[in-house]
Amino acid sequence: MSRPFAEISFTPSVRAAQAKNGSADGYATFLAGSVQEDLISLVESSFIAQRDGFYQATVSETGWPYVQFRGGPAGFLKVLDERTLAYADFRGNRQYLSTGNLECNDRISLILMDYPNRRRLKIWGRAKLVDGADDPALMQRLSVPNSRGHPERAIVIKLEAMDWNCPQHIPQRLTLEELEEHLAPLRNELAAQKVQNAEHEGKPGQ
Repeated sequence: MSRPFAEISFTPSVRAAQAKNGSADGYATFLAGSVQEDLISLVESSFIAQRDGFYQATVSETGWPYVQFRGGPAGFLKVLDERTLAYADFRGNRQYLSTGNLECNDRISLILMDYPNRRRLKIWGRAKLVDGADDPALMQRLSVPNSRGHPERAIVIKLEAMDWNCPQHIPQRLTLEELEEHLAPLRNELAAQKVQNAEHEGKPGQ
């Protein structure tokens, strides 16, 4: 757990709940320590570059959270520098819920999952919407190979905090592509066995 994460997440009501349930003293010691800034290292950059989707949360002006899954080719969420992430926002169902929410409240939270390895990275930040026509160089940097649509804008996220979660309750799941790596040796073995069986059946006197 990082200090910026605790400073964002441990609101007065959260601290009251911690006090009620007996964990406040331990966290108070942690909060009394030196301030550490969260920066995106090579570890996080590599992890982010391998993701083909993430869960994104924004908040409306009426206080309701809106959570959606954003997907794309692996690496479509790009690290611009140690404090900045961004991705190209393509036209979807034209409800513009996240877009509207970020216009009035720039707070954003992402959860990036690695189910096969049971890893999870949470990111808190403040987002800026950049119209595609206003910054062609940025849009080119965020371009997605073989994309079918045209990006309308860029979502640029300034990192406020991040946190790696405990893997204890993360289910281990594989996509079809990830499963293929495990199935390929079995298919090869099965094919070789079929050849051996065919050769055996074709021998005289068998």
